[in-house]
Amino acid sequence: QVQLVESGGGLVQTGGSLRLSCAASGRTFSSYAMGWFRQAPGKEREFVASINWSGGLTYYTASVKGRFTISRDNAKNTVYLQMNNPKHEDTAVYYCATMVVAGVVTGAVSPGSIGSWGQGTQVTVSS
Repeated sequence: QVQLVESGGGLVQTGGSLRLSCAASGRTFSSYAMGWFRQAPGKEREFVASINWSGGLTYYTASVKGRFTISRDNAKNTVYLQMNNPKHEDTAVYYCATMVVAGVVTGAVSPGSIGSWGQGTQVTVSS
């Protein structure tokens, strides 16, 4: 099973930028679709973005489209989430995950659609 470790979270001002990283162990990273999810206090975990194995296809939830960018470097076994112009409502714990298939996830996250989760990294957006 792939082990995932997120980093790069912290405090960021609205209108600023932040880049999250997710480092994966194992030699099969390039075969996985990858996703970023987030969970705010008192809310369900929700989908943010996903990317297919090659990086050629990306998907976003509507609220972050045009502001966030998911990318991956298979040589470094790492997936990234570039957060530009964050808003207060983006405050959450962000998790990366391996996915059965890349795409947009609506509603509750199905356990069967996720292989492994990272431990999460806190992002706090201040005004």
